[in-house]
Amino acid sequence: MRLDDTYGRPLRNLRLSVTDRCNLRCHYCMPEEEYTWLPRHEILHFGEIAALVDLFIALGVDKVRLTGGEPLLRRELPRLVGMLAAKPGLRDLALTTNGILLGDQAQALRDAGLGRVTVSLDTLRPERFVALTRRTTHAQVLEGLGAAARAGFRGLKLDTVVIRGVNDDELVDLLEFARQVPAEIRFIEYMDVGGATRWTEAQVVSRQEMLAHLERRYGRVEPIVESSSAPAERFRLPDGTVFGIISSTTQPFCARCDRSRLTADGTWFLCLYARDGVDLRGPFRAGASPEELRALITGRWRQRADRGAEERLRLRDRAPLLQIGELRADPRLEMHTRGG
Repeated sequence: MRLDDTYGRPLRNLRLSVTDRCNLRCHYCMPEEEYTWLPRHEILHFGEIAALVDLFIALGVDKVRLTGGEPLLRRELPRLVGMLAAKPGLRDLALTTNGILLGDQAQALRDAGLGRVTVSLDTLRPERFVALTRRTTHAQVLEGLGAAARAGFRGLKLDTVVIRGVNDDELVDLLEFARQVPAEIRFIEYMDVGGATRWTEAQVVSRQEMLAHLERRYGRVEPIVESSSAPAERFRLPDGTVFGIISSTTQPFCARCDRSRLTADGTWFLCLYARDGVDLRGPFRAGASPEELRALITGRWRQRADRGAEERLRLRDRAPLLQIGELRADPRLEMHTRGG
């Protein structure tokens, strides 16, 4: 089945947050030390998650990415991976992690059926990592990458948020490191969503600037022409090395966006910038039938007209999307709650 929204974008890609907790405090995502957490009794059980994923698969979803917060903080995550990997309609099951706990869990996740792993890594410098995250676990991230490679994961990816004056001088170093892993690195423009309450437009390093910087080092960078709804545009260096850039801030990909987000407590968001979501946990726990839940999802997706990043780009005086007070009043607006 193919379910399209008002712009003809299919429902195909589900980002599934399994926890809103995180063991880092990155200043572009979680700049505060204390947060209002989702109540534990409202967090979906594994059986509930699996049942909701079945509904989405029946409506066309064939890609699921496990996120958080930090998903590896969710106890017994390999058990959930096994439940999802067994679903015949799911052709891609992936995980995004900060890598700190990956060293201990990589093999179990691979054995359970996880297909792909993306690790967030914003710097190669331990002292800079401390400044960015307020934690001293840089070595564990690198250990986690090594464990993922040893566990047999292919197609490893590294995600790097590039911020002017913070880590924009490490583009070449990070690309070279990714080659050694080996992994494909994706440089991400700094976005003004969720917990990025200290975001400023001046800190954004655009795709054009990144490409110009890399061309000064490597020579001509060639774009890879491909038909994909993936957020990253991919490029090739003269020696064949491939990397990606996600330019959601300066060149949004709303026109081809097929992804939605389900929070750990069962709130479904149709756009990363959306203020309101759809409560699926409530009807599910109240005994709604699969047909009723599918009708709820179908009706909302067919009405979907979200183009949040494009709307933000048109603003003349662009400031952070949300302020701290709004986030404390509704933690579901946080990037770390809805899966970034």
